[in-house]
Amino acid sequence: MAQNISTPTGTRADGGKTVIVDPVVAKVAGIAAAQVPGVHALGGGAARVIGNIRQAVGAKDYAQGVSVEVGETEVAADIAIQVDYPERIQRVAANVRSAVEKAISDIVGMKVVEVNVTVVDVFIPGDDEDDEEEARVH
Repeated sequence: MAQNISTPTGTRADGGKTVIVDPVVAKVAGIAAAQVPGVHALGGGAARVIGNIRQAVGAKDYAQGVSVEVGETEVAADIAIQVDYPERIQRVAANVRSAVEKAISDIVGMKVVEVNVTVVDVFIPGDDEDDEEEARVH
């Protein structure tokens, strides 16, 4: 659903209108969430795999793991994150809520009614590395 915001242009009597579509709001939310210390990645396992493929070809999906519902004047957002170990999960989630609410309010100019954060994984350094066994014979 596209969001219509009437804004005065200063040159026309009717002022015109500005339309902000949902993917723009999702991208703003995703960028804000990804910048929070302790957030390793956005999205669940499948979303991260697809995101890694996109990134390999040079197309980053900033809205990965983010869904938004945009109304006339309000926004609700759902964000899935992977948290770095040993960060305090509740603190990271609270910081994500705050950063997303501030970004949407400041950049998009809409009221945020809720930001739901789902922690889908904890990133432990070394888990994603392929630990090859040492050869038994040389």
